[in-house]
Amino acid sequence: MATEKEEAGWHEASGQVTRIRGRAFEAICLAATSFALIAVLVLLLFVANDAIRPFEADPGWHLIYFLTLVVPSVGLALYYYRLDDPAGEVAYATTGIPIVGLLLSGGFLVTFVELISIVEWFALVLSVGVAIGAIIAHARLRQEAALERLGVILLAPILTIFGVPPAEFMTVLNWALGSVGVSLELGVRLSSVRELFLMIPVLPADWLLLILTLTVPVGGGFGLLVARRRDDQRDGITFLGASVVAAGLGVVAGPAIGIGADAWVLLVTFTVVPLGVYIEGVVRRNEGTKGLIYPLVLIGGVLLGALLVRQLGFAAPNPWLDWGFLTNAHNRDPTVAGIYPAMVGSIMMMIIIVVMLIPVGIGAAIYLEEYAPSTGLTGRIVTLIEINIGNLAGVPSVVYGLLALALFIRIVNLPTGSVIVGGLAVGILILPIVIIAAQEAIRAVPDSHREASYGMGATRWQTTRDVVLPQAIPGILTGTILALGRALGETAPLLMIGLASSVRLAPGGFFDLGAAMPRQIFSWASELDPAFRHGVLAAGVVTLLAVLLIMNGTAIIIRNKYQRES
Repeated sequence: MATEKEEAGWHEASGQVTRIRGRAFEAICLAATSFALIAVLVLLLFVANDAIRPFEADPGWHLIYFLTLVVPSVGLALYYYRLDDPAGEVAYATTGIPIVGLLLSGGFLVTFVELISIVEWFALVLSVGVAIGAIIAHARLRQEAALERLGVILLAPILTIFGVPPAEFMTVLNWALGSVGVSLELGVRLSSVRELFLMIPVLPADWLLLILTLTVPVGGGFGLLVARRRDDQRDGITFLGASVVAAGLGVVAGPAIGIGADAWVLLVTFTVVPLGVYIEGVVRRNEGTKGLIYPLVLIGGVLLGALLVRQLGFAAPNPWLDWGFLTNAHNRDPTVAGIYPAMVGSIMMMIIIVVMLIPVGIGAAIYLEEYAPSTGLTGRIVTLIEINIGNLAGVPSVVYGLLALALFIRIVNLPTGSVIVGGLAVGILILPIVIIAAQEAIRAVPDSHREASYGMGATRWQTTRDVVLPQAIPGILTGTILALGRALGETAPLLMIGLASSVRLAPGGFFDLGAAMPRQIFSWASELDPAFRHGVLAAGVVTLLAVLLIMNGTAIIIRNKYQRES
């Protein structure tokens, strides 16, 4: 009996020691996490104080906004956090969707101002539509001609968008006919479909072209989502019609509130339409509907605070981060210096990455997970490639800058410091991250779904297209957005390829000399004037952090939605 009691006491003491160790480990982890969060919060507050200068305002200004905005919003957020988590997620989404929509609208507006006119955009969209139509027609008429279809997929966009210059056309054609001794000479240039559209003498107004090329596709996509949710095609058509009507009201509503009809169409397309679809889903599910109050509280608090401040005559802060900072170029006078050209350069680099490198990364992940063999010599080569991709994700960013300098500037002879070189340099940096994230998302799809698809007689491509990708897209989007956030904040590769520290004019093309937000911020840090090193620098940092936080928040929303549906 004594032995059994001793064993029981030993086990009890051992269990107490284990619990103490577990609690100590939990406390250490909590302390480390809290310290990291508090340190980051202090840094953000320090930078935000320099950028916004809130203490230059009257105490009454702070009191009014504290009562009208801070108290209601924080109190409601605590309520959601402690008592109604679904409503908190709805509040976060309904607040974040308009912000993301405003960013997209601003990005398109900058694109139409600096890079391409709305008429050229219309011609580009139509030419892309013609290319897609040609690919679909070939797939239906020549279903067994896989090699021909690959050529159509590669050549149709090039021919419809860029056309064929005589020299290149003759080289390719004479090479194809040389085996039979035939040689042709053409003295005319083959115009592209895009150029033919640009020759149309009379076109509708710009706002109507935007509705046709942006609102209709976006509204149609969300309308299809609504139709699937409600299992009624008429609801989807109704939503599309409502989106077009809301965008068309910009002719009257835009000038009435002080913005152009074009800006109104962009706001409706990228803000109102997605927000309407999300709210429709929340109301239809009747889950977390209390969260819809939160954005109303924020807007109401801002408007009420502004009204009271104006009526009582309290002085507001004099921030460095204002509308002028976002729309001005760099200037030797810190009071009028801005980040607009660098912001345009960053947007253009993101366009290059999304168009040229993100599809390559996702395509590589699809091949490695769905098509690459796992046995034999080829399987060992694939394993070696995957190991190297994992290693490349940890290579210092400055190495990618040197690679871009040697490859794109020294060998390809692209212009030094051009936007396209910056985009390619940063894009190669995040390419391994995109591949790994896409691989993980594809790997998470259960094999039973693939086997069920094969059992129904589907091919590997049909299984990948209709079964694997629809389930993997949320994870792929999450990884891609996080990778783009990494690319947006990189500086070392841009320094290596000679990107300009400051430019007076926004780049007008992808081969022009450009700047980027992190590069501009780095140059402000070396200015001798304290106003640059504190005020203007802080405003640039807050701008960059705001964009990064919005992108990361979007990735979190997509991930949470995917996990909830799973």
